[in-house]
This record gives sequence, structure tokens and C-alpha cells, in this order.
Amino acid sequence: MEMLWFWLVSVMVAIYAVMDGFDFGAGILHLFVAKTNAERREVLGAIGPFWDGNEVWLLAAGGALFLAFPRTLAAGFSGFYLAMFLVVWTLILRGISIEFRSHVQDDLWRAFWDRTFAMASMLLPILLGAALANVIRGVPLDNSGYFNIPLFTDFSAKNPVGILDWFTVLIGVFVLVTIAAHGALFLAWKTEGPVHERSRALAKPLWAAVVGLWVAATFATRTVSPEIYSQFPGSFLAWLFFGVYLAGLAAVFYGITQQRYLLAFLGSGAFILGILATTAACVWPVMLKSTYGPAHSLTAQNTSVGGYGLRVGLVWWLIGFPIVIGYFTLLFRIHRGKVKAAAEGQGY
Repeated sequence: MEMLWFWLVSVMVAIYAVMDGFDFGAGILHLFVAKTNAERREVLGAIGPFWDGNEVWLLAAGGALFLAFPRTLAAGFSGFYLAMFLVVWTLILRGISIEFRSHVQDDLWRAFWDRTFAMASMLLPILLGAALANVIRGVPLDNSGYFNIPLFTDFSAKNPVGILDWFTVLIGVFVLVTIAAHGALFLAWKTEGPVHERSRALAKPLWAAVVGLWVAATFATRTVSPEIYSQFPGSFLAWLFFGVYLAGLAAVFYGITQQRYLLAFLGSGAFILGILATTAACVWPVMLKSTYGPAHSLTAQNTSVGGYGLRVGLVWWLIGFPIVIGYFTLLFRIHRGKVKAAAEGQGY
């Protein structure tokens, strides 16, 4: 049961990255692909039906972590206290920016909220990428099962470590560029006219940058946490998801070349899902690695609740998950096709 719940949590985190990733990417790019108020309203109209629902995946993943592995959640939240507050504030600022920008029909007001939206959309992928890198590199967990980590130390990725170092910054930049590229494909699929053309023009160079950063991040991970790659050859799931993200990457470039942007967008989602799932397969069963040695790490086995709790939680998960999938399927069906900017006074 511990392995099953490890994968349920991992899959929900990966789904969050794919689903909220495209509206973060739209936010990162909207100052570049939309030059006028109408064009920016078109970008916001493209993500408008989805962005707040997408964030529920993060809450669901956190809830599943609390249900199945409460010690991991407690250690992570207390140790990353500052980083968690920054994440919360960026989420708040994104939501406020989307909802407030058209409350006053003034160019200065709208420009302020547009830039706030772009800044928050850029900052959050960097924070979440750095968080992922901290999980891969490890944190200073001791015998108490808790840790306290500063924002940065000497940027060396060795004890004493901070939230930010050369490795976590590299992974943060990789995630930022990947999310921006994911958003470019979503906008190329959902928009038309100048916004579509600018998004389409940005997609290929952004994905070329993703490939370069992916190679750099792979070698950096091997340097910082070589044990991940020692598990790869013997893990069937790692090979399976490795194939998923390679197939996704191929679909991205084929879709861009053939101007089939829905295919490219789906390939982008497969790439993100596959790379996160491959990472999960390689770190199993470790959930929070200790830089003081494996004996101090938090794993799925030493942090899970009892079997009864996991079984009862699984019953509710099997009820709730199909409902959520059905909701998003219906939502995308209702809002299929190209988006149009709302008329003045009718939102965004």
C-alpha cells in the first residue's frame, strides 16, 4: 500500500505540473505574445475557464500526502517555511491579477496587474523547480526527522546546503523554460491572429532551449545525486516513463513542424508527466532525502500511516478521482475551439 500511495501522490503532483503548467506558461509569455489590451484579454480568456480548477490538483496532492505520509508533509512544510510562503503569495498574486485587471478601465491599472501576473507566473515555476531539486539533492534531516534550511549558503550543493544553490537554480530555470514552452503550445492551439502567430514563433526556440537545459540538468543530477541513476537500469517503471517523455518530446517537434498544435501540446504534457514520473521511479522509496546519510531520510515505509488508513483513503480516492477527470473532460469539451477576447466589461 505504501508504494501505491507513493505513486498516487506522485501522479497528482505530475498532473498539477501539466495542468497548471500551461496557464503559468501563458502568464510568463503574455507580455510578449499579446501587445494590446484586446490581445491580453484573449490570453486570459484562453486560460480563464481552467486556471483556478488546475490549482486544485496541488491541494489534492497535498491532501493525499497528509493522508498517507503525514511525517513527510510535516517535515517538508516546517523546513521549507519561507519557500512555502513565497509559493502561497505568488498563487495569490496570480489570482488577484487575473480578476482585478479589468475592474478599472485604465491603462496604468491594467499595466500594473499585467506585470504582476507575469512576475508571479515566472517566480512560481522557479520556486517549484527549486523545491524539486531540493528533494533530489537532499536536505539536512537529522535524527529528529525535521530540518531547518536557509535560503542560501555558499551555492555549492554540499553541506551546509540552502534552498538555493547552483543545482537548484539550474533546475528552477529548466522548469521555468519548460513551463513557458508548454504555455506557448497551449496558446498556439487555443488562439488565432497575432497572438497565435507570436506564440507559434516562440514555441520552437523555447523547446530547443528545453532540450539543452534538459541535457544540462541530467548531467547536473548525476553529479549531485548519482544514486538516482543507479536505480534506473533495474526499474521497469523508470524505463516506461522514460519512453513516455521521449515520445512526448518527439510529438512536440513533429507537431510544431506540421503546425498541429494540439498534438504538440499533448506531447508537451507527456514530456512533463514522463520526466516527473521517471524521477519518482528512480528515487523510490525516498520521499525526502537527508544530506547526512540514508539512515536519516524519510521514506514511504517509515512515514506512512497504518494500513487501515491507507485502505480507507484509497476507497475515497477511487470515488473522487474519476469525478475530477470527468469534470476536466467536460470543461475542455465545453471550451473547445479557438478563444475570443471577451467584450469590454464582460470579464478579464
